Amino acid sequence: MDEHTGERVCKCRTLKQRNAQHKGVLVARLHTWWQLVCKLGSVPRVLQSHCSTRLRAIGMETPLLQLIGENSDYPPVKGAKAWWGVFCAESVKLWRIGGLIGLQILCQYSVSSVSIAFVGHLGDVELSAFSIALSVVCTFSFGFLLGMGSALETLCGQAYGAGRVHMLGIYMQRSIIILFATCILVSPLYVFATPILKLLGQQEEIANLAGVYTLMVLPQLCSLAVIFPTQKFLQAQSKVSMLAWTGVIALVSHSFLCWFFIYVLGWGATGAAVAFDLTGWGSAIAQLVYVVGWCKDGWKGFSWSAFNEIWAFVRLSLESAIMLCLEIWYMMSIIILTGHLDNAVTAVGSLSICMTIDGWETMFYMGVNAAISVRVSNELGMGHPRAAKYSVYVTLLQSLLIGILCMVVVLATRNHFSIIFTDSKEMQQAVAHLSPLLGITMLLNSIQPVISGVAIGGGWQGLVAYINLACYYIFGLPLGYFLGYVANWGVVGLWGGMIAGIGLQTLLLLLVLYKTNWSKELGTNDIPMKVRANIQNDFGPKVGLIIKGTLKGG
Repeated sequence: MDEHTGERVCKCRTLKQRNAQHKGVLVARLHTWWQLVCKLGSVPRVLQSHCSTRLRAIGMETPLLQLIGENSDYPPVKGAKAWWGVFCAESVKLWRIGGLIGLQILCQYSVSSVSIAFVGHLGDVELSAFSIALSVVCTFSFGFLLGMGSALETLCGQAYGAGRVHMLGIYMQRSIIILFATCILVSPLYVFATPILKLLGQQEEIANLAGVYTLMVLPQLCSLAVIFPTQKFLQAQSKVSMLAWTGVIALVSHSFLCWFFIYVLGWGATGAAVAFDLTGWGSAIAQLVYVVGWCKDGWKGFSWSAFNEIWAFVRLSLESAIMLCLEIWYMMSIIILTGHLDNAVTAVGSLSICMTIDGWETMFYMGVNAAISVRVSNELGMGHPRAAKYSVYVTLLQSLLIGILCMVVVLATRNHFSIIFTDSKEMQQAVAHLSPLLGITMLLNSIQPVISGVAIGGGWQGLVAYINLACYYIFGLPLGYFLGYVANWGVVGLWGGMIAGIGLQTLLLLLVLYKTNWSKELGTNDIPMKVRANIQNDFGPKVGLIIKGTLKGG
């Protein structure tokens, strides 16, 4: 073979490889979007099966289809077209889970927002008192229970990835036991809310009313002990459509109940509290019935195994709880500090409205948080480090774009959105004054929940808890206090200092994410030794991908 012939052969091979790659990109995109159409549309099952089979058959020769497949890890991705293929594939996987979870959690949070909106039109004092009851006391407990339940994301996600679906039901029962015990521990906070709020410096009129409302919503706290574990159980298996439907129905029902109890029966804020309790337990019962009746693979009935290794499970739960609580309580603390300012009713009310708006975005991102947690834990459980890494990058990019959009919308409507919550012109002007800070907070909050979800999925809760403690409570909170009280900037200074803490935390978490060795994470997930040993006994050798590093070291 002469030199020219060799060059022609090489060019021919290169051309064939490029054609195969282009074919792979096309088939992969068709396969990805066909899956999405089948999920969202009413495509007959026969047509679904036939087209999926044909696409898989065509794609057997195309490496990129295998790259974007469900059951293998990505090879190193190079080139814009390959990245676009990964972006499309990961976007479908993310929003197939995160969109529905986000809708469900957004509806769940909107139950509180609807309650505050109805009560806000009864008067400014009622608005401030009910906001403190839900935004401070209930948020404190909500954050702690959510954190205690988030350990289930790590264990259930990796268990599902390792193919041991039957263990999900046992882990869920174990989590329910722990959360009910947690409810008992935090219930004194509800019972003694009035003296606690007075001790923290709240005005007597607001503290007395807030204490009454807080005691009324105590039953809703207990419903979370069922809601959170059943949510994590279903999320780990990507069975989230039921959660979305439950959230929508609960929100619509709660809106009707608030209107009926407050305006028809004339119960005032008491009616909003009763509706809050009924909605919480309605959601809890609906989710539990669905798990028991329609999830036979993961639910094998009640088991005494749920009581095994309770303390080891509690340790992992506490790490998750501390990590999330340091985040949730941080923004709650600004409302407490604002209660010491002059004209506290307007200051607390306007800030509560801004926190409610920010909470809508945060709850949506809790869906993204849960989705990326499921993706990371599943992929690490199956031994796919690159899939875990690429899913994180895609999610961060999309979340940042959504955060920018939210900031723009808030700034564009700063003089109008407070009308939903209050008729007071003074309160509306105070909210408009705080809107720039709200926009910045919403932008930063678009990144932080994603990284928290990665931490839960990868088992890094302890590290993130230390970062949160340093950035929030050693740096941000003292800075906010200095700007608000010493520099006399008021609520703007308080919030501005705390935003600085969020910014520092975001930078450090991005640095941790950049330095992460995803291949190493297969064997070093930060799960306590007893939990690892228990998982190994439950799962057998297949789960060695998750725990091999620590077991060798221990």
